[in-house]
Amino acid sequence: MMETFTEILKIILPALLVMLTAWLVIRNMLRDDQERRRQDLLLQTVKTITPVRLQAYERVVLFLERISPESLIIRTARPEMTAPQLQSALITAVRSEYEHNLSQQIYMSNEAWEMVKNARGTIVRLVNSVASQLPPAATGEELSRLLLEEVVEMDTEPTKAAIAYIKSELARIMG
Repeated sequence: MMETFTEILKIILPALLVMLTAWLVIRNMLRDDQERRRQDLLLQTVKTITPVRLQAYERVVLFLERISPESLIIRTARPEMTAPQLQSALITAVRSEYEHNLSQQIYMSNEAWEMVKNARGTIVRLVNSVASQLPPAATGEELSRLLLEEVVEMDTEPTKAAIAYIKSELARIMG
């Protein structure tokens, strides 16, 4: 009886050791394979998202350039416009540009998008503030001149500050 038990143990113990070793090896191989697949997926995602993200940053910088007062005036002002007409056209242009680029925020940090929103808001307030200083019969040319004078007096133009922030954020991301 004891001999039979010893014989069974001689067969079962090595079999159990082989099975345990095989199980550990297979488990580690599966874990390594799963990790490698996860890394591959992550790398593929980065390869896909990075160009889209860069494009979003480019579009937002273009948006900020387009809503800078100088650019707005060049694109929007017409010689025959009154100050209220130009004011309306400038505000409409800023809002239109903003709405066109609204979806870019999903690719940007909250801080960067806040800078963009603040720049847009500051430009709109600036246009409205300068327009309110003029008489209703003022020309668009007077509004343009006064608006550009206000921009020159600013420490940092809001669109330039936002562009600088976005560039620094992009450098951190790419760096």
